[in-house]
Amino acid sequence: MPAQNRFLERLQSGPAIVGDGGMGALLSAAVPRLRSPEEANLRAPEAVVSLHVSFINAGAELIETNTFGANRRKLAHNFLEDELEAINSAGVKLAREAREVTGRDVFIAGSIGPLGEPAVSRVRRELFAEVAAVLDGRGVDLFMVETFYDLDEAVDAIEAVRGVSSLPIVALLTFDESAETLAGITATEAAERLSGLDVAALGANHGAGLLAALAALERMAKNGKPLAALPNVGLASLAGGRVIYPHATPEYFAEFAAHARDLGAMVIGGCCGTTPAEISAIRSAVEQERKPRAPLVFESPELVVALGEEQRETGLSRAFANGEWVVSVQLDPPLGGNSAGLVEVAAALKESGLVAWVDINDNATARAGMSSLMVSAAIERQAGIETIPHLTTRDWSVMGLESMLLGAHAEGVRNIFACTGDPPEVGDYPGSRGVYEIDSIGLTRLMTNLNRGEDFNGRPIDAPTSFFGGVAVNPTADDLDLELERFEQKVEAGAKFAITQIVFDIERFDAFTERLGGKWPIPVLIEAFPVTSHRLALRLHNELPGIVVPDKLQEDLQNAGSDAADVGFAHAREIIAAARERAAGVCLVAPFRRPLRVLELL
Repeated sequence: MPAQNRFLERLQSGPAIVGDGGMGALLSAAVPRLRSPEEANLRAPEAVVSLHVSFINAGAELIETNTFGANRRKLAHNFLEDELEAINSAGVKLAREAREVTGRDVFIAGSIGPLGEPAVSRVRRELFAEVAAVLDGRGVDLFMVETFYDLDEAVDAIEAVRGVSSLPIVALLTFDESAETLAGITATEAAERLSGLDVAALGANHGAGLLAALAALERMAKNGKPLAALPNVGLASLAGGRVIYPHATPEYFAEFAAHARDLGAMVIGGCCGTTPAEISAIRSAVEQERKPRAPLVFESPELVVALGEEQRETGLSRAFANGEWVVSVQLDPPLGGNSAGLVEVAAALKESGLVAWVDINDNATARAGMSSLMVSAAIERQAGIETIPHLTTRDWSVMGLESMLLGAHAEGVRNIFACTGDPPEVGDYPGSRGVYEIDSIGLTRLMTNLNRGEDFNGRPIDAPTSFFGGVAVNPTADDLDLELERFEQKVEAGAKFAITQIVFDIERFDAFTERLGGKWPIPVLIEAFPVTSHRLALRLHNELPGIVVPDKLQEDLQNAGSDAADVGFAHAREIIAAARERAAGVCLVAPFRRPLRVLELL
């Protein structure tokens, strides 16, 4: 009988098949200086065979090839893409060698994991099919499509495999304690969709530990397909640069196996942090047909309803809604650890009665200064003026951005201006890299989600926020088609208002308005800047991307000599006057070192 039919027969008749453990984590710990665990197939094949043999001797009846991340996209990150065929071929060869060494008739599963970065469906399928074709051709018995949190990507992987192979497929997603993926897909939803595909079994692997896998299985059990559970030992931590896993006892794994069998799991094994000791415990539980010693109870998380005072309208949103003229002044945070001077300036602007908001830069031109969110909270508390802090995605991961936003919200900061940020090499850190996990569009979408009571991936948070998010738009951009496209995406993501790049030529603003169909979809503030010298005008025009200083203004500033500041202020007043007919207000860039002089414009 062919191997693939034998696997399907075993799934139907039992007993449960014992899988192996965490190949990648153990190889990374055993073999120094690997660029990826899959590189061990070429650099340290004896270590791969030895680990396979250890799992087989511990009782594994199914071992996975060391090819989880051996797709072209992931390999390219470590300059290994040219070794794709060699790495995948070796992965199968080494697993077969381990089977021959032990003399055990174990199943060999071709491991295929996610790409690790976004890609359109067509590209994903091509990349998955490329790996599957190699694994199938080298003699695997089945495929493990595993550790996916994006259900659409998992479906693409399954259908790509099915396009080049008729071997059985076990489809595994990774879940948290609430039986949801990072993308907010519930185990129930995943099971409903996957059970309609040509898969032999489905279930959970990796994830937040044993109980998370069992919670997912409990919700997947109604679909009628055989189930599989191969979880992590638990949540890992870092110690001295090493990944450390919890010290789960074999007894804990034996009890997990008993519960997994009760829920319908026909493949039971482990993932990261799982060693042969845990696999041996699973094998004993399966052979003894162990019954659970304690009932399995899942706690349902409750969404906390936000307090009424947290859901409040900002002064800026109220002004826009009432058609009031908005005047904000843009200030730079201090480059040191004392915010007293900035707070004094903000208080003086408020006391003037001419300015109702201050706009706080966030590490502008990639130079590190005080956190815009933290200093905004201090300004609102001490100066009593509402702020519009910038928040750049350059310096933070999605997790960091979400954390900062929630902290700012708790401090009463509600208006947030989403920026992508200048590249680090233009500032004080020429050798560093930006984070850029998302751009300003993604940050806008994150705030929209938080306002709905969800995180970036759509999972519920304790309480919804009430951010009033703004975005940048540049009417003088070099590529106006791209600028228009990105602005429309920002509006679609949930932007509530916009602030332009500095405008020195109102005709360019009018031309961009025409591109929008003659009307702005959200309120817009025109940014104006009183240029105080010809040299400054030259720098703005030639060194700052996206800023255009008209030739006529440059000539006037040059001809004015020592009176150039008067010319620059007069021109800024003209922009402000023109803005009254075209925009909801203005954002005024304060002169360097003399910020209160901005009041002369008003």
